Amino acid sequence: MDHALERLLVRHTLRLSVPAGPVGDGSAAALRFDAALRTAGFALSSPLLKELSGRPSDTVVELARWALEAVRERVGDHVRHNAYFIDFPRNVPDTREFWLSCVLKALDDPEAREAVEAQLSAGVLNLLTLPAYGRYQHTYEELLAAHAELTPADSDRLTVLHLGGPFDEEIGALYRSLAGAVTPLGDEHLADLAVLAARCADGPQPAEIPVRENRAVVNAARLRAGAAPLLDTVTDVLRLACALSDGDVTLREATRFRALSRPLRRTLLAGLDGVVAAAPAKLADVGQHREAWKRLGERLHPHEYPAWPHAAEVFAVARGELRAPSLDSRVEALLAGGDVPGAAELLAAAAPGRLFRALDRLLRTAADDAAREAVLAAAERVAPAVAGRVVLSVREHLQNRHDASGAPRRLFVNRNGTAWVTADARRDLPREVQRRLLALLDGETRRRLTATGRLLVDPAVLDVALPLSGRASSGGFGVLPRGSVSPVEGELLRFFMYWKEARRRTDLDLSALLLDERYATISWLSYTELTTVEGRHSGDVTEAPDGASEFIDLRLGAVRGAFVVPHVHVYAGEDFEETAESFFGYMLREGEQGGRPFEPRTVRMKSELRGPGRVALPVAFRRDEEGRWHAHWLHLCLRGTPSDNRVEDHRVSLAVLVRGAVERAPVTVRHVVALMRESGAEVVEWTGGDVPAEPVTYLGLARPEGLAPGSRVVTPENLRDLVPA
Repeated sequence: MDHALERLLVRHTLRLSVPAGPVGDGSAAALRFDAALRTAGFALSSPLLKELSGRPSDTVVELARWALEAVRERVGDHVRHNAYFIDFPRNVPDTREFWLSCVLKALDDPEAREAVEAQLSAGVLNLLTLPAYGRYQHTYEELLAAHAELTPADSDRLTVLHLGGPFDEEIGALYRSLAGAVTPLGDEHLADLAVLAARCADGPQPAEIPVRENRAVVNAARLRAGAAPLLDTVTDVLRLACALSDGDVTLREATRFRALSRPLRRTLLAGLDGVVAAAPAKLADVGQHREAWKRLGERLHPHEYPAWPHAAEVFAVARGELRAPSLDSRVEALLAGGDVPGAAELLAAAAPGRLFRALDRLLRTAADDAAREAVLAAAERVAPAVAGRVVLSVREHLQNRHDASGAPRRLFVNRNGTAWVTADARRDLPREVQRRLLALLDGETRRRLTATGRLLVDPAVLDVALPLSGRASSGGFGVLPRGSVSPVEGELLRFFMYWKEARRRTDLDLSALLLDERYATISWLSYTELTTVEGRHSGDVTEAPDGASEFIDLRLGAVRGAFVVPHVHVYAGEDFEETAESFFGYMLREGEQGGRPFEPRTVRMKSELRGPGRVALPVAFRRDEEGRWHAHWLHLCLRGTPSDNRVEDHRVSLAVLVRGAVERAPVTVRHVVALMRESGAEVVEWTGGDVPAEPVTYLGLARPEGLAPGSRVVTPENLRDLVPA
């Protein structure tokens, strides 16, 4: 079997496919495999342990070898996590005392003394010039020797790996699940879809591929397999051309198109010609990506193929030689003339989803009740044709629509995760209009939900936000979509960050901001404040040719205020996307457990650091009125400054952003479960113990053992399946 695909399967499903083969006595090897997994916080399910015990030992050992590597990488245990202060979290010095000790060491160093004395005379000292600052003063092996072994605790994480079916069936099912997803995939999952499509594009396919980015990835694989691409818009052809050039199928970034072979050029031009011939109005979509079409035309040479004149019209529109007014321009013309009902009817006929996304604006713009009634009637008429994720996105928008009298603020997050907050200056929507729309949206969602019979629900999943876009989270382990809230249970909260530079010296800094109930700054932990409120920073590492880690340790009971906001700054060098690797995570421990600074079985979350910003905010922690702590998932970034980013400089903007994110209410699993209950599903809360003997629909943070065959399981790994089509 292909180990890369096996790793991919484990990452998405937490299932292991055991290859067919002879029986044997692998019980000893299976037990060693399970014991090794437990050191990383994983374990074999009972059926999987039984299956492996009946296979030859060499089969178990081979499977264990790559599976252990896969799960350790998921939690960040594939690298060496050294800390600057060897005894961390013990014996962390006061910040100023530490800096002074670095100066004194430099003055004792003949090679550094002269430069340091000159800086001191000038009154400005650059810490990076001190030989003892920012560079590990010990080896990783010496760090390990300085720490006792971790004492096991009942609160240690244990993630179960389950027995999968035949490998080809599991891979095919995962391919169809990703390709047929009704919400856009994140970058990591989109890359995984490309790998799966290369193997599965000529096999069984999902009934529909509604997300255009997914369709482009699948189309590229279909072409390579000799199958015809699935095209019904001109933009499908553009995305396919991007995929064939290994470019950005989301069309966020410009693609440098490659020289294409004559057969590929014919395929793309024939596809364009067919789309436009069947629906000439689709030429209106060209203007949205005019420059990309011009560049693609230079590669396709449409003038060489007179047999496809409609394809040539696409490039004529891109060059401005042929007029094809876009839908947006036609809508704007109607609104400029005060014809709100006309604009609503145009959108209803041409793009029902666009009508739903424009509802707030149309209803605010409407001059009177009759115009508002026309907009609402159009929405009610076309609601069945609107994608389920759009219905839920509008629902989320409306439940965060507040009266202007309360001086509310709006949070904006673009597709890259860059966020900003601004005052909400929109006119109010009449309450009766909001109620009517909410009833329409909930009724339409309820109609599409398929859960019947018994619904088994882990209460811990109820406040998890629905992933209406894969870009609402990042790749990693234990990661939940933006807006989710999950409980934090443990005495010690420890953040960790790792990075490895790719081509030039890079310095990432881990910091944590402490805020009160009104989002005012209380204190922070960073390289400029190594200790506060019993918190400890592991020390600043300023370069990472071989990789570097930083940690922050907090005893939650000692934290003043209501918020702890960890974040990662790019102080110098490469952006997150440029680094060879960079990730953030957090661990939970009990007070006396000890252990190394990084212990994989205490990891609750590990999130890849990606995005165009220079400041990353993966998650915030909030204490409620009863003193319980919760994680609020952010997945946000700030552009920051080109260099020298520090928590002191960004604390105001960070607090504003955190407030906007925390106070925004997402559509959660709780909402969908309530609609299922209204539709007749029997909802049972499950907090452990035996599961029903008959098939159920299970919703939870992790799949329990013993579910009956035929059960439907929805966990964070496939939470997108809960969004109706």
